Amino acid sequence: MSAAVPRIARASATVPTVEARVPKAVVLLSGGLDSTVTACQARADGFDVLALTVRYGQRHDRELQAAAAVARRIEAVDHVVSEVDLGLWGGSALTDHAIAVPLDRDEATMTREVPETYVPARNTVLLSLALALAEARDADAIYFGANAVDYSGYPDCRPAFVAAFEAAANLGTKRGVAGRPFRVVTPLIALTKADIVHLGVKLGAPFGLTWSCYLGEERACGRCDSCLLRLKGFREAGVRDPLPYATGPPEAPGAD
Repeated sequence: MSAAVPRIARASATVPTVEARVPKAVVLLSGGLDSTVTACQARADGFDVLALTVRYGQRHDRELQAAAAVARRIEAVDHVVSEVDLGLWGGSALTDHAIAVPLDRDEATMTREVPETYVPARNTVLLSLALALAEARDADAIYFGANAVDYSGYPDCRPAFVAAFEAAANLGTKRGVAGRPFRVVTPLIALTKADIVHLGVKLGAPFGLTWSCYLGEERACGRCDSCLLRLKGFREAGVRDPLPYATGPPEAPGAD
């Protein structure tokens, strides 16, 4: 009688699960209205947010505090605070206390010429830092809250500048020349301030945590270009701005 052939146990084949890579985006987060809505848009676009805030020698740190609060609220996977002192050579009301911040200007005056609050080459420097972080952390995109509609006449917020920087980024990085280009995404660039407020409402942006005023007082001044443009946006959007202002809390049109 032949011996029984032993049965060989077969382990069921298992295919190891590979987690899908969640794309990352570096978001330049100043703590202001535009950068906060931009960060929320990056999340809505499916990116993990690497928030980058830069201490560049600005005249107050209220926006840095706001950026930290926003990064926590939107659950950024990391919040990097970098430092580069653009105040060493001055040239701007935002970095040199000897230069007064313009107040009470109408919109036509704001856009007539480059204002005293323009920081020489600031966005070029900040975007370069964002690019370095993006390449080091293998992020696919840089989100930048530039706006070319309701803005204070800054030349480094225009679409032509953004396109030129993106081209330079992909010419001058290892990742770019390897055929994995970066995108510089500016979701607000063609929006009015009212459009930005509406988008922020849709995305659940934490407006109350943001800070836009060029002055670092306890309450926003309501008189600098940044405050005036922000207030205009909320007013035209019919939304109440939750920030406290020195001139009293603004009400949306039709508010009780």
